[in-house]
Amino acid sequence: MSEAGGGRGCGSPVPQRAPWSLVATTAALCLVTATSMWTAGAAPMSREEKQKLGNQVLEMFDHAYGNYMEHAYPADELMPLTCRGRVRGQEPSRGDVDDALGKFSLTLIDSLDTLVVLNKTKEFEDAVRKVLRDVNLDNDVVVSVFETNIRVLGGLLGGHSLAIMLKEKGEYMQWYNDELLQMAKQLGYKLLPAFNTTSGLPYPRINLKFGIRKPEARTGTETDTCTACAGTLILEFAALSRFTGATIFEEYARKALDFLWEKRQRSSNLVGVTINIHTGDWVRKDSGVGAGIDSYYEYLLKAYVLLGDDSFLERFNTHYDAIMRYISQPPLLLDVHIHKPMLNARTWMDALLAFFPGLQVLKGDIRPAIETHEMLYQVIKKHNFLPEAFTTDFRVHWAQHPLRPEFAESTYFLYKATGDPYYLEVGKTLIENLNKYARVPCGFAAMKDVRTGSHEDRMDSFFLAEMFKYLYLLFADKEDIIFDIEDYIFTTEAHLLPLWLSTTNQSISKKNTTSEYIELDDSNFDWTCPNTQILFPNDPLYAQSIREPLKNVVDKSCPRGIIRVEESFRSGAKPPLRARDFMATNPEHLEILKKMGVSLIHLKDGRVQLVQHAIQAASSIDAEDGLRFMQEMIELSSQQQKEQQLPPRAVQIVSHPFFGRVVLTAGPAQFGLDLSKHKETRGFVASSKPYNGCSELTNPEAVMGKIALIQRGQCMFAEKARNIQNAGAIGGIVIDDNEGSSSDTAPLFQMAGDGKDTDDITIPMLFLFSKEGSILLDAIREYEEVEVLLSDKARDRDAETENEEQPFSENDSQNQSAEQMAGSQEADLVDQESPGESALNSHPESSSPAATDNAASAPPPDPSSAPAGNHAPSSLDGECTDLDNQLQEQSETEEDSSPNVSWGKKVQPIDFILADWNEDIEAFDMMEKGEL
Repeated sequence: MSEAGGGRGCGSPVPQRAPWSLVATTAALCLVTATSMWTAGAAPMSREEKQKLGNQVLEMFDHAYGNYMEHAYPADELMPLTCRGRVRGQEPSRGDVDDALGKFSLTLIDSLDTLVVLNKTKEFEDAVRKVLRDVNLDNDVVVSVFETNIRVLGGLLGGHSLAIMLKEKGEYMQWYNDELLQMAKQLGYKLLPAFNTTSGLPYPRINLKFGIRKPEARTGTETDTCTACAGTLILEFAALSRFTGATIFEEYARKALDFLWEKRQRSSNLVGVTINIHTGDWVRKDSGVGAGIDSYYEYLLKAYVLLGDDSFLERFNTHYDAIMRYISQPPLLLDVHIHKPMLNARTWMDALLAFFPGLQVLKGDIRPAIETHEMLYQVIKKHNFLPEAFTTDFRVHWAQHPLRPEFAESTYFLYKATGDPYYLEVGKTLIENLNKYARVPCGFAAMKDVRTGSHEDRMDSFFLAEMFKYLYLLFADKEDIIFDIEDYIFTTEAHLLPLWLSTTNQSISKKNTTSEYIELDDSNFDWTCPNTQILFPNDPLYAQSIREPLKNVVDKSCPRGIIRVEESFRSGAKPPLRARDFMATNPEHLEILKKMGVSLIHLKDGRVQLVQHAIQAASSIDAEDGLRFMQEMIELSSQQQKEQQLPPRAVQIVSHPFFGRVVLTAGPAQFGLDLSKHKETRGFVASSKPYNGCSELTNPEAVMGKIALIQRGQCMFAEKARNIQNAGAIGGIVIDDNEGSSSDTAPLFQMAGDGKDTDDITIPMLFLFSKEGSILLDAIREYEEVEVLLSDKARDRDAETENEEQPFSENDSQNQSAEQMAGSQEADLVDQESPGESALNSHPESSSPAATDNAASAPPPDPSSAPAGNHAPSSLDGECTDLDNQLQEQSETEEDSSPNVSWGKKVQPIDFILADWNEDIEAFDMMEKGEL
């Protein structure tokens, strides 16, 4: 998601306001291509090894692209577990993430310029012919304006850019006559009705055939959009205008950017995540560099590069100064409130911020880029992939990983800037992990849960558009690429736009529309282009010296408090009360609460509710301390609830031709062998007769010594387990009888006992939804003998069979954390001595304080049950707080085997197992859109 290829190796700094537009080829931001300046911390990689890794990337792309073309095309995306195409309306809806699909062969269009970068020019020519022949842009389907712009419009423009380049070279594409550009123009006009708002901000969705607002359009009623959705249009729309001469596209995109700039919070110079497209009011007032905002910042800097308009650079620098003041807490990047930027809005980070080190490289701010990148790399080494979200103490918050490319992108730019071979080793690790954990027979499958290694039947188009570009360019030498990559700029989807557009069809006024611009005193802004004196002040160990303190930041981290609190503590001031230290029976603590404007209310059920009224605080500082305390209490409550639950289990197909590559997410049972405490169970599978397993089996010889497959329904789970165990089965897999059910769309649950003593059940039992069960049953029908591994998480593949099937080297599997933290708006802390009382509510009970208040419920005032009563040492004292030791085990039971699962006294799905689906739904949906 950042600008292409390094730049032209400047020997001296370039002033910040240099007239970039005067010479098109100088518009690339200069990066240091100091290939000879490698640090002593990493040995230089030989050209032979770089070529070998580059060839591995080519083979991986062929595996992904070839399977898409064979099994999915002309569908939008490949479903790599079931080896078929994903067609909108023919698969269960995944919500907003499906808005990227428009029945326009998305993956093919998104991959066009990747083919040229990887020197597959013949395949590119064939692909362009297929797009022109088969793709229809006039479908009656509602799509995301943002996703369609960056993936489809960007893909067509990137394909056109390289098509005309190849045509000029004289060997390929001699027949080409701007057909892709004409398709792009057609699509551009189809997107324009989305801008029909008073603000100029586009609607988030549009119907390709019917536009906006018409009854048949089924869209146009939305009021909100994300900042990135409205602010990530200028590159594609301006390029379309410059290519075609039709100025309307650039005008509309500029108007949207101008409006966002005018609506920034003036005191902090930050923007929120979500804005009302009609009024311009901020709907979500938290601000960061990840989901919902990320590419808005990226496009401000790149619009300056591509269009030569100083106002875009001034806006970017203003925002960047605010980011480094408030959001950057090296090596972390934490969201804050736009009106109270000294107050953190959350204690977790999302995976999309991994692009930011690459953007910092383009800005010339290398040190924080190295720090954040190294922190992210340590998280990857712990979990094999970057979880969709992780906490400040590096535990999994949202467990999915849809094969995002942002970290690979930043790795590429850091290597281009430093020449440090350390980043080649980082890229090598990414290649090994993709082949080891995500590769399946029909492509590469997204990770449903990085802790268990289970897969999701999903291979997004951005995986081919971006991941393979950045990895190939990381290992490629200049002569390996058939054109000069530095003559192009990368869009957020890694599509290539030529820099000569900066001097083409300049009919748009370039007057400075940035109002009230304040000169920044940060010395970081003295230069746009760094040179070796700035980056490496006579020290070849510069980059290594920055990374070294972060080597153990993940494994040895303590849960972080708010940095500013720690700083005040070190300065001698008494630190404010922390939620984990709070005791409801401590008079001093109650006095502190009162000072912070927090009231304590005793509820009839024995719980204690906390309500904050900011206006009742002794001072504005005390009010902020009170808000932070309430947020910590809410997250502590959610953390305690979630850490008492069992994580999902894994069914891993280990026989030929799968060799462990297919991992299915499974639900555990409250009886039988506990796979988290005992060795995994491995065996061949066999269907039981009767299939429901509700009576004595008639085919005991078939299931003897095997793992029995049984269907859900007609009797209790424990009864099924006893029947297959009596027949000699070594394990059981229950497959849902609700056709079409999937762990993608439904929460997992534990199979309950039958209310009797279940100690007699000694075999492991796991539950698969219908979709995952079908994958297993299809494998049996095709290969007959299918061997699986039942475990708490996916295991490394068998080394011997892996060597036969997979030529790539592998790393040992990392130990993975199953801890999660969450932050809903309200929460109840439950008396842990009352296990019958449920604490896991999607909409917890609380009073309804005024809109400016905050509420949370705390445990009854009993030191033995209150979480703070354990006197957990503060991380300010230099010791790690282990909240696990504060928790008592609390079991939930499923009252029957019907699809409507009842948990304890209240109905509550364990959504947190699948990455906190009920927590912060709006932010999660934004994450799931794929490329915000």
